[in-house]
Amino acid sequence: MGERVCAVIVTYNRKALLRECLKAVFSQTRPPDHVLVVDNASTDGTPEMLQEEFPQVEVLRLPENQGGAGGFHEGMKRAYEQGFDWLWLMDDDGLPVPSTLEELLSERELEFKGCLVLAKEDLGSTAFYYPLPTEGHTKDVSAIEAAYPQGAIRGFLNPYNGCLVHRSVVSRIGLPLKKLFIWGDETEYFLRARCADVKMGTLLGARFWHPKDRQKNRKLVLFGRAVFLPFSDDPKRFFLIVRNQTYIYWNYISRFKLFVRLILYVLAFPQSAPMVLRASWAGIRMAWFHRALCTEENTDVVR
Repeated sequence: MGERVCAVIVTYNRKALLRECLKAVFSQTRPPDHVLVVDNASTDGTPEMLQEEFPQVEVLRLPENQGGAGGFHEGMKRAYEQGFDWLWLMDDDGLPVPSTLEELLSERELEFKGCLVLAKEDLGSTAFYYPLPTEGHTKDVSAIEAAYPQGAIRGFLNPYNGCLVHRSVVSRIGLPLKKLFIWGDETEYFLRARCADVKMGTLLGARFWHPKDRQKNRKLVLFGRAVFLPFSDDPKRFFLIVRNQTYIYWNYISRFKLFVRLILYVLAFPQSAPMVLRASWAGIRMAWFHRALCTEENTDVVR
């Protein structure tokens, strides 16, 4: 018997996008063996749509919205406990091309495999930045393909966007942190896997469509180097961005760079300085109770 794959799709109040996602999942040249939809307590008729149009799908309905972090935590936990070998992860706004899963499974060495995530709005661009072998990051598909003629970016991937995780990875590093809720939870899981020496990479032949990164950034120039500070006009989301960023920098990247970033946040958003201080303290406290076993800085993921 071959290895079994469970697709884990997290959704919240986007039933039209979920419908298209599920159609793409069921149209795979190598379909998953099981499909699990984690519904973050949607109120837009998602449960009824799933029951009527996709009765073959298992639905895990959460009692409240637990964000992407909570959704993937519960979905991966369910799929892992059911004994599946591979967990194929995505949000409801992603679209795998017909050969995505087949391409991911055809590679036999990696334990954590990512797709080249293409922007739905721009055929020549990726939805997120990818590192170049020498220095810098790019969204230009042609530049990425030229930089990696072997067809893979070893040691880097964009989690959750069609990525494939072997159950052995979950056994070693655990599940996504629910407490992160949204923003940065995927980066934290990637860095945790890297610190555990998980064999990972992006397979350029595995394509996955996703909307462009909608995160707002304020660009500053410090000693001739561009620094990007993510932010939100929503105070609650802004708090989570700063808190989770603090947690990630403290545990995985650089505490010195964290303090520099926090100073820049105060200078760039003086009206939000009290919130920045509260959020950063919350992130440090969370990092203290969830220490990462990381022996070196992951500065190459910083843009």
